[in-house]
Order: sequence, then C-alpha cells, then structure tokens
Amino acid sequence: MPPEPAAAVSGLVLAAGEGRRFGGPKALARTAAGTPWVALAVRSLLEGGCRDVTVVLGAAADDAAPLVPAGASIVRAEDWATGVAASLRAGLRALAAGDAVAALVLPVDTPDVVPAAVARVRRKAAPGALAQATYDGAPGHPVLLGREHWDALSAAVRGDVGARAYLIAREAELVECGDLWSGADRDERV
Repeated sequence: MPPEPAAAVSGLVLAAGEGRRFGGPKALARTAAGTPWVALAVRSLLEGGCRDVTVVLGAAADDAAPLVPAGASIVRAEDWATGVAASLRAGLRALAAGDAVAALVLPVDTPDVVPAAVARVRRKAAPGALAQATYDGAPGHPVLLGREHWDALSAAVRGDVGARAYLIAREAELVECGDLWSGADRDERV
C-alpha cells in the first residue's frame, strides 16, 4: 500500500527520447519478462506516494502510448528531438494546470528504481523545495522540483542538458538512497 501523501506531489516520467545509444526509444523498452519500463516507472512513482503520474512521450509516441498504464496521463513533447529539456518543459507545463506543490521526476531508463527511494525523496516536497536522490554520493533520480522552480527551470534547460546545473546552483538537498538500490540508469541494451 502506498504511503499517505503529506503534500500533493505529481510524478513525471520522462520517456520522449529516441534512445540513440540504446538502439531505439526507451519508452518501448521492456524487462526480460515483458513488463514495459514505462509501466514500472508509473508504478514506482505511485507506490512511492505520488498522487498522480504524467508520462511525457515523443519518439514512437503512438507505439508507446498503449504501454502507459490506465490512470496515468500522457503528454506529447512535440519538440522531443531537441533533447531532454523539451520533455521536462512539456511535463512541467502540463503539471502547471494542476495543484501539485512539487513534481517528482523519473526518467524511463531507471526500471529498477524502488518505491522506497521515491518515497524518501518525496518526503522533501514543498513548493520551494529542490531535492535529488544520490547513490553513494553520486547524483541520480528521482529528482523533486518544487512548484516555485518550474518556470525558472523551464527557462534554464536547453537541448540535451537537464536540470543538473540548476540543481547545483540552487543547492538542491541531496537525499542518499544508495542503501535502497544502485541508482543505475540504462543507456544501452543488456
């Protein structure tokens, strides 16, 4: 059973890229057992305490949309080919219509993320909060973006450069999660 949310936090799955190094869009990736990575990301965010989840699609969006679990919202980043910044902007723009105090961002290429890591970072939720999971001190995901940062962050990110510089400049709170899982993302097929 998911933890009771203390603040309205929306989960945001970034799954719009074409996955050049991976060999195809990661939004279409599945585990060896056939479970879509996007379904795992949605489940981890919900079980970790997010009230709702939005999935940003781009490359192969028509093929990926059926893999998104019922109940999760889908947003298309029409300019997905320009890089991860387009996905983040599209997702935050969609969430801005709601009342969430923060977004918990998870890329689709972290299929092994555990809900406990999501919950640990989610506990930092507040409109002005910035928090990032770390794994033995190395930055990773999920990342919590308080609503007060959405506009400035959307303006700051460019191309294939995500929120890292913004998080560093604003001294995001680091939340160690290395005791829960490795934090590894998957850039190449195994």
